[in-house]
Amino acid sequence: MKPPVRVKICGITKKEDALRAVEFGADALGFVFYKGSPRYVRLDVVKSIISELPPFVTTVGVFVNEEPSGISEIIGAAGIDVVQLHGDEPEGICSLWPRVVKVFRMREFTDLKPLERYKVSAYLLDTYSPDLPGGTGQIFNWDIALEAKRFGPVILSGGLTPDNIDKAVRWVHPYAVDVSSGVEKEKGIKDEEKLRLFIERAKSVFP
Repeated sequence: MKPPVRVKICGITKKEDALRAVEFGADALGFVFYKGSPRYVRLDVVKSIISELPPFVTTVGVFVNEEPSGISEIIGAAGIDVVQLHGDEPEGICSLWPRVVKVFRMREFTDLKPLERYKVSAYLLDTYSPDLPGGTGQIFNWDIALEAKRFGPVILSGGLTPDNIDKAVRWVHPYAVDVSSGVEKEKGIKDEEKLRLFIERAKSVFP
């Protein structure tokens, strides 16, 4: 029997949202350290949130074209488990940390070509936008995600909401799903009901 899909709630900026997501069954929480994002969160806030999390919850630091030394300093200080690279990082730096998720932005099947060069823990597929590195709130062709599974574990992102998450999981059977704007009431602040419904519906597809 296929296990339930793993759920990552990204763009956490408040302790209350983090604890609520975990209570509802989230497997991972994402913290954005990119200052250009409306979901940017300071290191001291992340440290405070992580210190109150129960065990066995994975914490993910999201970075966009950050210097490797800066990434190492932040994850060491905060106690971050996984590095997520959301920019134009070269494949060489992905070996600097034990667990790395590399983000690729999808428009068409040819956008999968760069995945061949990267050896990482998982490939997060998001929707391409010329203006934003992430958080577009738009979906892409999920058949591209199906094809991407030949490279390794796929984390599906981009425009996922409580209304489409069950269809997405049934279609792609991804390793995990990632949501940020789809469970918000405003940028950086989660909506409790959307959060609950998203996690519940994602995990009920393969109970």
